[in-house]
Amino acid sequence: MFTTSDENGILNNFANEPDIYYAAYPTQQQQRGYLVQGVLATLLVMGLGIITVLIS
Repeated sequence: MFTTSDENGILNNFANEPDIYYAAYPTQQQQRGYLVQGVLATLLVMGLGIITVLIS
């Protein structure tokens, strides 16, 4: 942590900045996994909606 003080003796604390890195584009396998997760999530939400309509 980096600390400074001004002429009145007031302290300022500054956090260390993390290193910057760039995200890597997902591989084909990861993209397929995201697609499967999206389809399953959509089916779950649609199923819950249908059940809700049927119950009410």
